[in-house]
Amino acid sequence: MVSLLVGKKAPQFKAKAAVQNQIVENFSLDLFKDKYVILFFYPLDFTFVCPTELHAFQERLKDFEEKGAVILGCSVDSVFTHLAYLKTPKSEGGIKGISYPLIADLDKNIARSYYVLSEEEGIAYRGLFLIDQMGIVRHQLINDLPLGRSVSEVLRLLEALMFHEKHGQVCPANWSKGEKTMEPTAKGLAAYFA
Repeated sequence: MVSLLVGKKAPQFKAKAAVQNQIVENFSLDLFKDKYVILFFYPLDFTFVCPTELHAFQERLKDFEEKGAVILGCSVDSVFTHLAYLKTPKSEGGIKGISYPLIADLDKNIARSYYVLSEEEGIAYRGLFLIDQMGIVRHQLINDLPLGRSVSEVLRLLEALMFHEKHGQVCPANWSKGEKTMEPTAKGLAAYFA
């Protein structure tokens, strides 16, 4: 059963997480009040598309942090598997150098609460959630297992949300930071197309 979480409070959780080479026992969204949160699910540690995504988020981490956003990864692996993955070099398919938290969802309850768990496979689809500073889900995207995500698109969506929150205007198709926006009215649309 797929459910839309956009516009709703992000499901809360408490879990273990690997943060660099340490275990955080009671990791939760509450640790990030007043921050934008990019929570993304990936199928499994030590697989193939997953490390490309994890490294891609790390490469743009500073861009997200400058906007007051945190990146959180989550899979159904144990925290000990996350730690082993974090110690494995990139050249060997690992994610050494990743500095953002990786949440351990061994009982699969977090993936279930975000409606990204493939019950048949027992792993999470590539779900991604943009959560605002009030804890509301503002964007969700769920890809099938072979389809990697665009980190640049995630950053663009964060910038669009921040622009809307600050100015009240809306961001049209293919909008990028610095481009033309519009008032959310018929008159605003006409002015945009003029």
